[in-house]
Amino acid sequence: MKSDASPARSRFTGLTARSTPGSIAEQVNNRLSTSPQLRRALTDRRKLVAAAMSGRPQSGLAAWRTFGSSTPGKLFLIAAALTIGCLATGLYASTTLNGRTHTLQQLISRAEPIAESSQVLFSSLSIADASANSAFISGGLEPASLRQRYLNAIASASAALITAANNPDEAGGALSADDDPVHADLVSLTVNLPVYTGLVETARANNRLGNPVGSAYLNEASGLMQETLLPAAQRIYEQRASTIAQPQRVLTRPPYLVYVLLFAVIAALIAASRYLDRRTRRRLNVGVVISLIAMSAGTLWLLVVGLTSVAATTTARVDGADPLHSLTSARISLQQARSAQTLSLVRRDQTALNDNFTTSTRQVAEVLNSLSQEYHSGKRKTLPITDIDEARAALVEWQITDREIGKALAVGDYLGARALTVGSGPTSAATYYATVDNAIVRSITEARNAFRNNIYTAGKLLAFSSTGILVLALLAAIAIPIGFYDRIREYR
Repeated sequence: MKSDASPARSRFTGLTARSTPGSIAEQVNNRLSTSPQLRRALTDRRKLVAAAMSGRPQSGLAAWRTFGSSTPGKLFLIAAALTIGCLATGLYASTTLNGRTHTLQQLISRAEPIAESSQVLFSSLSIADASANSAFISGGLEPASLRQRYLNAIASASAALITAANNPDEAGGALSADDDPVHADLVSLTVNLPVYTGLVETARANNRLGNPVGSAYLNEASGLMQETLLPAAQRIYEQRASTIAQPQRVLTRPPYLVYVLLFAVIAALIAASRYLDRRTRRRLNVGVVISLIAMSAGTLWLLVVGLTSVAATTTARVDGADPLHSLTSARISLQQARSAQTLSLVRRDQTALNDNFTTSTRQVAEVLNSLSQEYHSGKRKTLPITDIDEARAALVEWQITDREIGKALAVGDYLGARALTVGSGPTSAATYYATVDNAIVRSITEARNAFRNNIYTAGKLLAFSSTGILVLALLAAIAIPIGFYDRIREYR
């Protein structure tokens, strides 16, 4: 029986009976070393045994180096790197989206209303000046509508001045007086606006009494308005308008770094999955798969929401903020043209102010024509083109009427010129001016609504994205150690 067992055992083990004990051990090692998993396990074991049997104790750095060069150590380091990467990327993405959401909220709740108040301040001062001049040249007891228009303009300017003084800083608070770049202009308006109204009331009282000195007071008041109040109001408006221009330029660019980091984490997870497949002969790792799904879902979410938000912000700028700024500038020029036209009758000399009227109306025409061309070319799709075309037509008629006023003054027909300037007839300058102004005001309102609606949409899209990506990143970070734990434990 012994002679029969030996050949069978030899065939089973693949070893010959004539082999010596040493050669048999070598053949066994050769057979075992052909398996990749066994070969790696033996290599790791030899390293650990060598480290344990060394004569001197290893330092902490050397121990970590030895551990990191082993397969369990590599798996541990990969798991730690992926976990930190998911957490860091999720936190950065959440912080970035929170910052964009906060900026959008600041735009719609503080910066834009303050910029609007600055525009109202400038326009109201111009309207007050034109109304005061129109009321003066009416002679005697001015029409109640002109008087009410003047009083409303002064009240609007005073209220807008208070709002425009609240310049928000980056944290949403109010800047101190020393840090506000237009503090001096605000002080100038606060001091000189009562002086202007006092001069107007003095001119009005003398005009009703028939005293010629009234025109001198009105000239002084109009000079104060044109040389001090309106330039200060214009600087305030330009500064406050710039507070919404810079954030818009930032918000119309996608958060590219967030997308790059997310794609980098996804690529790292795919690489780790392939590494585990080669080392452990297991095609899928549940933890890595869950992390990959979570980060891919977060990336897709941010791509859709982020790009949609950028599109809404771009629309807010193209169809809202840009035409709003242009229309505001046009209305300011319109008021300046009306002031020049009425003041020319106060001085009974149209020649001196004709250049101001021509320049201002030309600026209004350029803005309206440009917006009309952009709408018909498809560059801007939500403009109130009906109001713009109405304003263009009325502006042309106003310019024609102004030439008729000049002809009347040239021949000494002051009463005829006054009727054409402040009369209520359908062909008077006052009627055409009111038509242009009302059409521009409606256009400004629609442009402002377009801006606010699109900014609100962009903020609403980002409202929950920061929390969502952070939750998904935490899920991915938790799943990675769980998935690697079983693989590392196999090497014990």
